[in-house]
This record gives sequence, C-alpha cells and structure tokens, in this order.
Amino acid sequence: MEKKRPTVALIYDFDGTLSPGNMQEFGFIQAIGQTPEEFWKKSNELPAGQDVSSILSYMKLMIDEAKKKGIALTRDSFVSFGKHIELYEGVKEWFSLINRYGEQHGVNIEHYVNSSGQTELIEGCPIAGEFKKIFACSFWYDENGVAVWPAVAIDYTGKTQYIFKIAKGILDISDNTRVNESLAEAEKPIPFTNMIYMGDGTTDIPCMKIVKMFGGTSIAVYNPEDSRKKANADKLLEQDRVNFVCKADYTPGGDVFTVVSTIINKIKAEDDFNTLRRENGKER
Repeated sequence: MEKKRPTVALIYDFDGTLSPGNMQEFGFIQAIGQTPEEFWKKSNELPAGQDVSSILSYMKLMIDEAKKKGIALTRDSFVSFGKHIELYEGVKEWFSLINRYGEQHGVNIEHYVNSSGQTELIEGCPIAGEFKKIFACSFWYDENGVAVWPAVAIDYTGKTQYIFKIAKGILDISDNTRVNESLAEAEKPIPFTNMIYMGDGTTDIPCMKIVKMFGGTSIAVYNPEDSRKKANADKLLEQDRVNFVCKADYTPGGDVFTVVSTIINKIKAEDDFNTLRRENGKER
C-alpha cells in the first residue's frame, strides 16, 4: 500500500503578511472619502469610555460611514473593493510555487487565512481561490443583502481557536462543539508539527506562540520598506515567540521560500523517520 503523504498547513495572517497594508485601505476607505489615517483615528476613538473590542469598533465604523455616503455595503461591493488589495512581491505566484515544491517532495500543501480583517474583502482579492478556508471577520446581511451587523469578529486571542480547528479538520466557523473534543495528536488531519504560521504583528502573537509551543513553526514577516516592522519582527524572535524572521518577499529566491521549503523538507524527513520506526523499529 502506498504511503500516505503528510499534509502541511500554511496559515497566514493577511494584513502586513500577504499585503503591505490594511485591506480596508485599498478601496473602501477611499470610497467613503477618507484617508486611512482619518478612518483609523475615528475607529480608535469610537469606543472611548466604552469597553469595546477594537475589531467591533472598526466594523461598526465601516457600516456607519458607508451609510453617510449612501453606499450599500453588499457582498458584491465588498468583493469589488477587495479587487484593489495590493500584495507583496511574489504573492500571486507563491501558491503555485510552493504547491509544486510540496508535490515534488511528497508533501500535500494546504493554505489558510487566519485574520482579524474581513472575509468579504479577501474573497475579492486575486488570491482568494488559493485558500482551503478563510477564517476572518464577516458581516450579517439584511433581507436586501446589505451589511447591518458583525456576524464574526476575530481578535488576537480569538484567532487561536482556528488553529485548533485546522488541526482537527473543522472548516465550519460556527462549530463550537467538535473543536473542543479531545483528539489524539496522531489522529489529527494536520498535527501542530505540520503547521507553519506566518504573521507580522501583535494580533498574531498568541497563534505564533501556540504553534511554536506544540512543535510547529512560526515565522514573523516584515515589510522591508518599514524599519519599524523589521524591529517588531526581530523583537518577536528575541522574545522566542517565533522561529524565523523573513522579509516579505515571496519570489523563488526570497526569504519566505527559502525558509518554508526547508521546513517542508524537515517535516517530510521526520514523517519518513516516524514511518520507518513504526515499520522497522521499536514501535513495530
């Protein structure tokens, strides 16, 4: 019987990891006649004196500001904004590049987004079809298909639950039952050791720490044009929150490909070693 290939999950934050900015800044904010600085200042000030999540704050502000401008926030309008999202160098070609590498080296590759950004905007960007699942914030729509309320709001600690869902093969974002059921590591479709988590900032720290703690690999990605981002990434490495720091260059010769391809080789070698132990070693 042919040996089953190991599956490696590449899990990405989005803003600052695959894109150089926040996804709302590539169409939506311009449509409501504001600059990114104006919008985020309002978002930060909105919950003043209230105990409110910053994620719910920006989502409420999107609805309020769109109403003022007479813009109907439908799924189609979000998708149209998402088409303008800018991506780092090499990102569009990255998925076929690393999928091919995995195929050549006997490994299945799956891609996931785990973001505090917005699902509908990501669905409009040119790489949306590359992901097995997009775990991100989303809106609730009324009978006319217009966004009226947050349906899913994911903050930095909330993102951790989706790491466990990926491990257990649960793609339903509303499933709160199976994700809490006990499952032996060997029975998980994607054990933590086969996870590679890529993020850029503070909202990723809990996920980075969990993946690294359970034997997977965490990578801090930074914008090479922003010295502050490089300093933040280096700090994550110094604090032992991540295994690697990479410049956000997804081309064949870039940091990301070099590190990820090497990790894939390691995962495959360890899988082969464990198979050998089961068949010929003490575990036989």
